[in-house]
Amino acid sequence: MKNNLEIARDKINEIDAQMIELFKERMKASKMVALYKRENNLEVLDSKREAQIIEKNLNILNDKELEKFYLTFFDGVLKASKDYQKELIK
Repeated sequence: MKNNLEIARDKINEIDAQMIELFKERMKASKMVALYKRENNLEVLDSKREAQIIEKNLNILNDKELEKFYLTFFDGVLKASKDYQKELIK
């Protein structure tokens, strides 16, 4: 029988696998954005759009205790997306 630590780790492993699939889907969408930006000579960084996404996502999160940790997490997501777009646009 598994103890609580093993159960929690199994759950984390399942969530990580789901997050990987979602990450791949998000990066596919980022590639589409990059191709559009390249074709239309647009900058990768769109600060207004980022602020809108963050505000929308924090409203969905709706958890003050987790907010700063989500912002750290999402900052990494945004950085990966922008770095990928920059690489594709070169």
